[in-house]
Amino acid sequence: MGRWSREELEEAFELYQRVAVEAVNGKGWDHFCDIFTWDCVYVEAQKGMVGGRDAVKRWYADLFQIYPVSHMVHYPVEWYIIDEDRGWICCYFWCRMADPGDGSIWQTGCYSLLKYAGDMHFKFEEDAYNPAHLDAMLQGWTARHRELHEQSLAINYPADLGSPV
Repeated sequence: MGRWSREELEEAFELYQRVAVEAVNGKGWDHFCDIFTWDCVYVEAQKGMVGGRDAVKRWYADLFQIYPVSHMVHYPVEWYIIDEDRGWICCYFWCRMADPGDGSIWQTGCYSLLKYAGDMHFKFEEDAYNPAHLDAMLQGWTARHRELHEQSLAINYPADLGSPV
């Protein structure tokens, strides 16, 4: 028997998902990072290890200001497993981009391991994904987004009127 009930672990994971949506929808990534303990450890496939909630906040603030990552706005969970004995949650979610303008879906998958600390806080997260798949998805989305945006500009600004910029 673990330290926490399955119900508490489920509630904490629901909170984790909800604050990710809230972060994208205006509350910001500091709000998301606040569900981690002050001494948390975050391990990311390309960044490596980040220690402490303040460092994670700084990293998120920088990361999610960069185009096109700033347009990664959906993180739907496909499946998850709760290890009640350890207080761990393992999940597979999608890192999904905003609609580039044509209704297409651009996403790549990510496995994540969360270690619960109690009181609706996590002490550890490790994300594992294929960086080549992420890069290809970001490049594809960027090309499509620019193509659609340029088409929109071409329609709104006929060639004989010159460039809108």
